[in-house]
Amino acid sequence: MPEFIPLISDLEITKQIQKTGQKISSDYKEKDLVLVGVLKGSFIFMADLTRQISIDHDIDFIGASSYEGTSSTGQIVFTKQPDLEFESRDILLVEDIVDTGNTLLKIIEFIQLLNPKSIKICTLIDKHERREVKMDVDYSCFSLDKGFIVGYGLDYNEKYRNLPAIYDLKL
Repeated sequence: MPEFIPLISDLEITKQIQKTGQKISSDYKEKDLVLVGVLKGSFIFMADLTRQISIDHDIDFIGASSYEGTSSTGQIVFTKQPDLEFESRDILLVEDIVDTGNTLLKIIEFIQLLNPKSIKICTLIDKHERREVKMDVDYSCFSLDKGFIVGYGLDYNEKYRNLPAIYDLKL
């Protein structure tokens, strides 16, 4: 039976997303901002974040996966292409978690081919335990060193995304 150890409460999440949204609004004032959520994990974070950004912006999604269970397969599979035009626009990739960095690196390489003006990263969780590539995260709500986390969009085999807070999952 899995055990869920509370790490970050729903109230803490809400407060950090408000702060992050204010910072993004300030940094992207007068820019052509497109939030690009990385599916599936970012959908809850993305929905809350977009409501905290006070400037006009567009929203799109990209789908990429490398996980099976609790570990990365090392193979990146694109499951959804963006719908909007990215050329000469400021792209803010919205991730649920930056872990190894491998998936995000492949997404960035793909988006660079679409000739955006800029690409930056916003993540709910910046996790360093298994980082394999140098990755600069521009906006991070929380930083964690270790643990396999679920809730608030983060899953284990497609389960537990619906939990309102973030938990360390012990199997």
